[in-house]
Amino acid sequence: MSSPLIFSGVAAKEPKSPLELMRGHQRQGDTAMTLAKAKLIDVEYQSSENHENHIEFMFNPNGLNFSRSISLEQPQGASTNTGEPKTSFKHPNPYSLKISNIVLDTYEDQTSVRPYIRKFARGVEFMQEGDEANKRPPIYLFTWGANEYLRCFVKTLSFKLTLFLPDGTPVRALVDLTLEQVDEPTPRPGQSAPALSAAQRAASGRQRFM
Repeated sequence: MSSPLIFSGVAAKEPKSPLELMRGHQRQGDTAMTLAKAKLIDVEYQSSENHENHIEFMFNPNGLNFSRSISLEQPQGASTNTGEPKTSFKHPNPYSLKISNIVLDTYEDQTSVRPYIRKFARGVEFMQEGDEANKRPPIYLFTWGANEYLRCFVKTLSFKLTLFLPDGTPVRALVDLTLEQVDEPTPRPGQSAPALSAAQRAASGRQRFM
């Protein structure tokens, strides 16, 4: 009997995928240490640990790529007495975090991966609450175990469907995210700022990040 094969991204039978093997390795490791999952926690529902708007990564990222820049003002033709271009430093920009090749896999369950993609897609849509002038996307806290890295929104989302069942159902996807830092909201007059943990305070301010 020939071995089960996958042709052109379509699952012909039911081979054990590398991701199933990865799950097995993770379960074996659980006996020594619980595997902490990376998450995007919707700050509107932060007090609810398992709220449906939170996004828990199926498989942890292979890396976190942070970047930051400083805005400059360089008037055209302006120069110093020594002839060097005149530069004014305006302000530091928010941190940006790129996470590439986030794996979503439902092959083992033989169900569509699209509902998991929709959770990420919600991050690049405006919330229903609020008037038209104050519409905004969801704000998240990116965490990994006890580490709270970034209060952010999803700036860009892209995904690629890479494996399908014979009937065309997508069962595997790779997602790329760019997250951009946002500050804590400023309390209105008469309101007090919410109490934050030390880790949250460290993650929320641009100057205090990392």
